[in-house]
Amino acid sequence: MSHTLSVPAAQYLRMSTEQQHFSLDYQAAAIHQYADSNGFTIVRSYEDPGRSGLLLKHRKGLAQLLHDVLSGSQTFHAVLVYDVSRWGRFQDTDEAAHYEFICKSAGIPVHYCAETFDNDGSPPAAIMKTLKRVMAAEYSRELSVRIIRTKTIMTERGFRVGGVAGYGLRRMLIALDGSPRQILAPGDVKGVASGRVILVPGPRKEVELVRRIYRWFVSDGRSATSIARELNSRGIEPCVNTWDAKRILEILTNPKYIGMAAWRRTTGPLGCKRTKVAQELWVAKSNAFTPIVEQKTFDAAQVVIRHYTVHQSNDDLLCALKGLLKKKGRLSQHIINSSEGVPTSSTYIHRFGSVKQAYDLIGYGGFRNISASLRMRHRHDKLRQSLLTKILRLFPGEVRLVAAGNEHVKHRRMLCFSDGLKVAVQICQYVDADPWHVLWRLRVYPHEQCFVTLICRCNANNTGFKDFYVLPHLDAPTRCRVKNSPKRQFHIREYDPLLKSGKRLTDLSKLKRLADCFVTGREKGVNPNTSTHQP
Repeated sequence: MSHTLSVPAAQYLRMSTEQQHFSLDYQAAAIHQYADSNGFTIVRSYEDPGRSGLLLKHRKGLAQLLHDVLSGSQTFHAVLVYDVSRWGRFQDTDEAAHYEFICKSAGIPVHYCAETFDNDGSPPAAIMKTLKRVMAAEYSRELSVRIIRTKTIMTERGFRVGGVAGYGLRRMLIALDGSPRQILAPGDVKGVASGRVILVPGPRKEVELVRRIYRWFVSDGRSATSIARELNSRGIEPCVNTWDAKRILEILTNPKYIGMAAWRRTTGPLGCKRTKVAQELWVAKSNAFTPIVEQKTFDAAQVVIRHYTVHQSNDDLLCALKGLLKKKGRLSQHIINSSEGVPTSSTYIHRFGSVKQAYDLIGYGGFRNISASLRMRHRHDKLRQSLLTKILRLFPGEVRLVAAGNEHVKHRRMLCFSDGLKVAVQICQYVDADPWHVLWRLRVYPHEQCFVTLICRCNANNTGFKDFYVLPHLDAPTRCRVKNSPKRQFHIREYDPLLKSGKRLTDLSKLKRLADCFVTGREKGVNPNTSTHQP
């Protein structure tokens, strides 16, 4: 066939991690030889390097080819593939046939260049192609069995069988006699067939941070989200990307930190969705590596995680809410958040869409204006979080967020500086009133009264802050509306006498200086307002 009559074709190349003779260059050379001999000209190439043939979602090259075929934007009239297995090792042979049929129905036949049969639709070709697809799928199943058997043996002997080392750990290549050879960098693959890999403690600062994460979580009762937020605010870089709750929980739950070699904690054979495996079914060996976290600390973290509400059903959550209603006589987000043994209101919002929806499911209709109240609470929560984040950035490495109280009582977080100074933060909502009586609502939390307090008065729209005041403490029992309430609420005016006990703050970066001034004045019996120490 002359060059002018040649058919424009696309080649599809896929290489997994099998053998060198399936490399992309090898496939391309064979396909070009087939094209020259059969009157095709390669005008487009689609590639999936280093990709398994089990799932389409991981193969961008084949997905793009099918997209171009279906959209009609292709410039070729045939697809050339090295062999049936390169098209895919789909466990359902009908899936491979389906993708080929998509091309065929669009007038673009698929040619297998290294097969002994012509893909011409004849009965012998159809039989051979079906047999080849079954063989390709069976090869993956047999390979999977061999890999499982090998990894099981290696893990039982105390070796690392795959995956990244993780923060605070490093992979070390060792000889068969156990002598160390080298530390493997991220992405390195051991080049010695007889070598084995174990985990060893990483740099001291990473090891110390891992131990600190466990202390924060177990002893201080901090959540994975708050730990991740603090690490990001301090500018501590993880192995990849940024810190988040998922990365913190991986550190808190992976037994490699107590020196255990564990494999098959999750399973997802041949492209199936991965599911968790019960611990008694893990392949594991204790004391395989040098631990960097004590066993009792690790066990305590697992107890905390098992009590997470993610492990509770919707009926369990509603039952807890009913019990709280029976005990308190009414419900609110504050009552929920401050009660022991009940999930926080954010949990009910996540599970049921809103707190009101949870109220409806238990037959409680306590507040008529609950929607507006929830919107205002959400707005103030965002303002508070934005302010705290700004302060953390103004004092990098010098301040963190802590929760006052003990492990049995839930309290809001407050600022804690490196020298131990704690500052409570109060957001005061602007209350609609006539021009002669401008008011802000202030709530006094008993556990925060003895601390230096940052008063933040909102603007008229409650979308930002009008001004800030720092008070040496906040205690006004004679002005409280409900004396026995767990939080006492009252209003302050534009020039309220309460604010005269403190000092206005015009620059948040001077918060620490002014707070120190109040603490010093309290210790020495000096009124800070008359001190010469100016912020």
